[in-house]
Amino acid sequence: MTAAGLTSQQAAELLEQAGPNLLPAEKPVPQWRKLWGELTHFFALMLWCAAGLAFLADMPQLGVAIIVVVLVNGVFAHIQQERAQHAAAKLRGLLPADVRVRRDGRVRTMHASELVPGDLVLLTAGDRIPADVVLATAGACAVDESMLTGESVPVPKAAGDPAWGGTFMVNGDAEASVSATGAMTRLAGIAALTSGAVSPPTPLSLELRRIVRLVASVALAIAALFFLVSLLVGIQWRDSFLFAIGVAVALVPEGLLPTVTLSLAMGAQRMASRNALVRNLEAVETLGSTTFICTDKTGTLTQNRMNAVEVFTGEGSVRIEGEGYCPEGTVQGEGKGKAAETAFAALAASQGRAELHNGEWRAAGDPMEAAIDVLARRLTGTAGTGKAPSRRLAFDPVRRRESAVVGPDLFCKGAPEAVLPLCGDVPAQFKEQVQVMASRGLRVIAAARRRLDGPPGTWDACPAEDLEQGLELLGLIGLHDPPRPDVADVIRTARQAGLKLAMITGDHPATAAAIARENGLMGMPERVVEGSDLPDDEQMLGALLDRDGVVVSRVSPEQKLRVAKALQSRGHVVAMTGDGVNDGPALQEADIGVAMGLSGTDVAREAADLVLLDDHFGTIVAAIEQGRATYSNIRRFLTYHLTDNVAELTPFVVWALSGGQFPLALGVLQILALDIGTDLLPALALGAEPPGKRVLARPPERRHLMDRQLMVRVFCVLGPVEAAIEMAAFSAVLFGGGWTRGELPGPELLMAASGAAFTAVVLGQLANAFACRSASVAPWKLGWGTNRLLVWAVLAELVVLAACLYVPQVSRLLGQAPPPPAGLLLAALAVPAVLAADWAYKAAKRRWSGT
Repeated sequence: MTAAGLTSQQAAELLEQAGPNLLPAEKPVPQWRKLWGELTHFFALMLWCAAGLAFLADMPQLGVAIIVVVLVNGVFAHIQQERAQHAAAKLRGLLPADVRVRRDGRVRTMHASELVPGDLVLLTAGDRIPADVVLATAGACAVDESMLTGESVPVPKAAGDPAWGGTFMVNGDAEASVSATGAMTRLAGIAALTSGAVSPPTPLSLELRRIVRLVASVALAIAALFFLVSLLVGIQWRDSFLFAIGVAVALVPEGLLPTVTLSLAMGAQRMASRNALVRNLEAVETLGSTTFICTDKTGTLTQNRMNAVEVFTGEGSVRIEGEGYCPEGTVQGEGKGKAAETAFAALAASQGRAELHNGEWRAAGDPMEAAIDVLARRLTGTAGTGKAPSRRLAFDPVRRRESAVVGPDLFCKGAPEAVLPLCGDVPAQFKEQVQVMASRGLRVIAAARRRLDGPPGTWDACPAEDLEQGLELLGLIGLHDPPRPDVADVIRTARQAGLKLAMITGDHPATAAAIARENGLMGMPERVVEGSDLPDDEQMLGALLDRDGVVVSRVSPEQKLRVAKALQSRGHVVAMTGDGVNDGPALQEADIGVAMGLSGTDVAREAADLVLLDDHFGTIVAAIEQGRATYSNIRRFLTYHLTDNVAELTPFVVWALSGGQFPLALGVLQILALDIGTDLLPALALGAEPPGKRVLARPPERRHLMDRQLMVRVFCVLGPVEAAIEMAAFSAVLFGGGWTRGELPGPELLMAASGAAFTAVVLGQLANAFACRSASVAPWKLGWGTNRLLVWAVLAELVVLAACLYVPQVSRLLGQAPPPPAGLLLAALAVPAVLAADWAYKAAKRRWSGT
C-alpha cells in the first residue's frame, strides 16, 4: 500500500481472500421455533386447553375444530411476522452505508462492504468507522467508543492509534488504514456475545399485552359464570361444558396479533414510499401519538443549498451573485481584495469543497463549507488554498468554531459570538453588521487570522485555547439557505393536526427568527430564546417551551436534550430532529428521534427511530399522518371483531337465561367457522385501510386502544343490532316451522334456523366491516371501493358463506342447513340495520360534540 492507496486489482484480490466487510450473519432462529411461538402465546394456549377438554368430554369434532383454528391462525401470524421482518430489513437497507476510500490515487465513494485490509479510508466528524483501522493521519480526532466500552466520554486519537469498526468519529478528520474487516473485527467478536440480548417491550406491545390479558380474563370469567349458571338450572354438565367452551371461543379475538403486525408493516412500507424510513415497526404507532415537533432549520425547513451572498470587511460590503455551487458569478461592491482574503481564511479552516460531477457542480462535504469554496473561486477565480493544513482544530458545538494551521498562519472561522471575542478590539460596525445580516435570514460566519511566530512545529502541541488568541478579524460572510418552497403549507397542515412546533437550532437568534417568520413557524407573540438563557429549573423550562412557535437558538447538545425532557414532563409525545454528531442523546431521549438521511451523520441515524430520506420537514408530517392511520386501523379491527363477538355470544346468553328452554342458535363449530372462515379476511383488510382525508384534521390521539368510546360503539350500538337480527332470523324460522316453547325442535328445523342465524351474523359482519372503516363518516361517503382489499375480502366472505350453507359436507359438519326464504330475508336485513345504526350513532355523536 502507498499514499495513493490500493489499486483496484489489489483490492479485488484482497476482497476475494478476506470476503466482504460484513459482520457474520446472526444464526437465524429456526422457522419451526418461530412457528412454535405463534402456537403457544396466551390466546393460543387458551384454545389448546379448550381443545384438550373437548376431547376429554368425548367431543372430538369440537376438539379437532379448535385445533384447526389454532393452526390456521398460528401459520398466518407466522407468515405475517416473516413478511414484516423482511420488509423491515429491506427498508433498513435504504440507509446509506458509503465510505470514502483512496484507491488508484484518487478518492472514491463505495459501499462499506467492499473495503479490504490495507484500504485507505477518509473519516470526518459524524462518520461511523466502517472497519478496524489504524489512523495514518489525524487532526484533533476523538472517537465515541461507548458502544464497545460503555464509556460515554469521547477518546482522543492520534496518528498510529487504532480505532474500531462500529464506533463513531465525533471530532476531527483522519485518514486511516484498514487493519481488519468483517468477521475479524473487534465488533464481530462482541456481537457474537450480545446477539441473544432481548429488547425491552415497546409501548404498543405493552398495550397489546394489556388487551390480551383483559379479553382473556373476561372470556374465562364469563365462561366460568355461565357454566355454573347452566348447572344450577339443571342442564347436564356435558352440555354446560360445551356452553362454557363456546362462550370462551366467542370472546377470544384470535386474529388480533397477526392483524396488528400486518397493519404496522404496511404502515412502515407506506412511510418508506414517502421517504420516511422507520427503523422499528412499533415506532409507526408512536408517530400517530406525536404532539410536539422540535425541528432544526438547515435542510429540514430550508433547502440546505448554501450560497455565500455577502462579505463585509473594514473596506466595505461585497455582494456576490451566482447559481448553486457553480464557481461562475458576479461581484459588486468595494473591498474585493479584503473580501477574497476573508474567503480564503474561512476556506483554509474548512474541509468541504465544491466538485464537478458529470457536468454538474455539487457539494462534497458540508454544504456551508462548499459554499465558502465557491465564494473564494468567484472572488479570485482560483481553486483551493494551495497548501494543506499542518494541524486542524475541528469544529465542535461547544467552541462553535474551527481552525487550521497553514504554513505560518492560523486561520479561524465560526459563529461571530465565538470568534469576535478572540479578536481584541472589534469595531462596532462589525457587531452591528452581524445583526443586520442575521435579521435578513443570513447565516453569518466570522473569519480571522493569526501570524504564528517560530519555526515549523512550534505550535503543534499548543492547546486550542492558546492558539486561538490574538486573532485579526478579517471579515464576515453571509450565507443564504433558501426555504423549501412548500414548507409553509406543511406547517399549516401540522397545526391543523393539533401539533405544536418549535425550531431548535444552533444559528444566530436573528437568523433563526427571520427563517421562522418566512416559513410561518413563528408563533404570536414571538418568542426567541437563546440556549444560554434557558432557565435551570425544569418546570420553568417546560412552561417556557410548551407553546406553539417557539424558537430556541444557539442551542448546545445538552440543552437540546433538556428541551426534549422538559416537554415530555409536560405530557407531550416529542419528535426531535437532528443531523449532527452530538444530536444522538436528544434523538434517543425523544419519543421519536428523527434523523436526516441525506445530510445527517451516521451517529444521528443510528440513534433515530425515523430517518428522512429527503431531509424534508413535510416528510415528518406525512409519517405522523400514516402513524395516526395505523393507530386507527388497529382500533378498526378491534371494533369489528368485538362487535362480532357480541353476536356470537348472544345465543349462549339467551340459551342460559331461558334455562335451556330456548334452543341454542349457534354451536361452537359455527362460531369457529365465523372466526376463521369469515371474520379474518375483512379484519386484515381493515388493518390495511389507507389514511383518511381528515386524519390530520383532528388533534393527536393519546389513549388506550380499547377505551370508553370504542366500548360504547361495540356493546351499545353495533353489537346489539347485529345480535338482534341474528336472533330474529333464528326465531322466525323456528316459529314459522311450528315450534313452540318448551318443545324440542326437529333436527331439520333447528339446522335451518341455525343457518339463518349464521347467515345473519356473516351479513352483519359484512356491513360492520364497511361501518368500521371510519369512526365518524358513513361508508357511502368514503366510497365503497376505495379500500379494494376490503371489497375482495367481503367477496371471499360471501363465497365462504355459500360453501358453509350449500356444500352438504360442510353444512352437516357445522350443524346447519340453508334457511328458508323468510329466514334468508330477515338475515339480509342485517346489512341495512347495521349500517343505519352506525349512521345514527355517528350523527348523534357529531351533534353531541358540536362538530
